[in-house]
Amino acid sequence: MQLTEIATPAALIDEARMAANIARLQERMTALGVRLRPHVKTSKCIEVARRQQAAGAVGITVSTLKEAEQFFAAGFDDILYAVCISPDKLDRALMLCRRNCRLTLLTDSVAAAQAIVAKGLAEKHAFDVMIEIDSDGHRSGVEPEDDRLVEIGRVLHAGGARLKGVLTHAGSSYDLDTPEALRQLAEQERRLCVRAGERLRAAGLPCPDISIGSTPTALSAVHLEGVTEVRAGVYVFFDLVMSNVGICRPEDVALSVLTTVIGHQPDKGWVIVDAGWMAMSRDRGTQRQQIDYGYGAVCDAQGRMIDGFVVSGANQEHGIVSHRDGTVAQGIVERFPIGAKLRILPNHACATGTQFDSYHLMPAKGTPHIWPRFQGW
Repeated sequence: MQLTEIATPAALIDEARMAANIARLQERMTALGVRLRPHVKTSKCIEVARRQQAAGAVGITVSTLKEAEQFFAAGFDDILYAVCISPDKLDRALMLCRRNCRLTLLTDSVAAAQAIVAKGLAEKHAFDVMIEIDSDGHRSGVEPEDDRLVEIGRVLHAGGARLKGVLTHAGSSYDLDTPEALRQLAEQERRLCVRAGERLRAAGLPCPDISIGSTPTALSAVHLEGVTEVRAGVYVFFDLVMSNVGICRPEDVALSVLTTVIGHQPDKGWVIVDAGWMAMSRDRGTQRQQIDYGYGAVCDAQGRMIDGFVVSGANQEHGIVSHRDGTVAQGIVERFPIGAKLRILPNHACATGTQFDSYHLMPAKGTPHIWPRFQGW
């Protein structure tokens, strides 16, 4: 299969860029003395995760039980389900555990901890559980100094569950764009999660693991004293949001959408392509950042950025390519002829990837081949 033979729109992975991204974070975590547990929600692809594992990663992080099931079936047996579990999902989690999957669950409430314990006692199974810590007010978790932290720990430990430790995710790092701010948040994430672990231990409770992570903080931390593992996901592909955050360049983004020019509106400076929001997703994550890339940045068929051009508008199956500053570019019919192939770099690699059921791996040498991915919950 050649590039020109791939039906569009299609998701492409630049193999050389992905390999460099994997090596970059793995080498950094090794140097800082912690395990790297990749978050596979970004790729939802067995072959991508195998590349991360081969580079030195230990275990995986998932955000859905379907991910856990699919990756376990492919031979990944050390899995952290990093979303607080609801009681109705415990039967499904138990099925994985009874097949010898080393599945770790997450909670941040006394009520959920009680449900986990009750299920474990009824089924004569000790679930492995971590407590989620709020280290930046981003989303969920219990604050390190909150009395509920120790209460949750006691409910789990006394009820027969195995308290594996504490976990946090500094998701507010996506809102930053300077090295100093990123370093400060990375230290805050580390310090507060370590503090939560100290409080559990001081209360006589086990806390073997301190798990932190986001791609921006993982690449910005100065030291990781007290931390045992780091979780990150989007680093494997990167995207335009991460470029605006400042931890990569657009040239590092390994995921793109191949699209075909299908029309023009010369008086408006528009090139019409067959990749709309069904291909790129509706994610407009760069809209609030220093550079707004619309629905994605435009590259030529070889992946080289075409300066100033973005997907400025999108309908379900149509994308509008135009100049980012709104000027009406001249000569677009000749520059972007009907049938020409372009690549679009995504704002959010996770959201764009999930629009597709497979990736076309683009090796440095040789012909593209297909890697399946999956969707759903």
